[in-house]
Amino acid sequence: MQIETLYEDDDLIIVNKPGGLLVIPDRFNHELPSLNRLLEAKCGQKMWVVHRLDKDTSGVICFAKNEHYHRYLSMLFQERDVNKFYAGLVTGIVIPAEGRIESPIAEHPAVHGKMVVNRKGKFAVTDYKVVEQWPLYSLVQFQIHTGRTHQIRVHMASIGHPIVCDELYGDGQPFMLSAIKRKYRLSEKDEQEKPLLSRLALHAYKLEFVKEDGTPITAEAEIPRDMNACIKQLNKWAKPLGNNA
Repeated sequence: MQIETLYEDDDLIIVNKPGGLLVIPDRFNHELPSLNRLLEAKCGQKMWVVHRLDKDTSGVICFAKNEHYHRYLSMLFQERDVNKFYAGLVTGIVIPAEGRIESPIAEHPAVHGKMVVNRKGKFAVTDYKVVEQWPLYSLVQFQIHTGRTHQIRVHMASIGHPIVCDELYGDGQPFMLSAIKRKYRLSEKDEQEKPLLSRLALHAYKLEFVKEDGTPITAEAEIPRDMNACIKQLNKWAKPLGNNA
């Protein structure tokens, strides 16, 4: 698996994680490939995990190359001195088109691995802005100011607009061309329709922070092909409701 390097020096490496790849090994399926193992094999050294992305979330992620920078970067994330930006496709038309969600997040009382908005949970803040929207979907930019588990997914589901293909907080249905194209017909060579997207439609597109020596770091990753294919088809077959960027 080819991993795109966005920035690298003696202290850290920032890469573009493909969707569907674990950041660290799964404790229940230890044989599955993980990003930190692939990077350790590629670079020939240990990689320290600084922050996480969900398995199906793609995009910018940073690893430390030594213990000192692991402590430094961990402190930056803990003190919220890192700017984290995401893009995602959500269901429905988001109103208002720009806003802030400040809802505490806690573990679900009955479902293992699921989070929920709960007044007794941990403080969580997500800013969002609609970039483009269609009758059934919206493309949204997010900036998260805290790093709670599944934060964007939980917050968007809480206002009625879950991330597309989210099995945990939405309906989990894949993105199908037949849902937006009138008079869709299956080609003769296909027995059934193939989804344009079947993984979580969420991408970490930018990360910003300052190194210990004062060097500003900005790493960006373009929206991946699978999400971009959905956007192109929406613009082609669904009537855009306007660009709000």
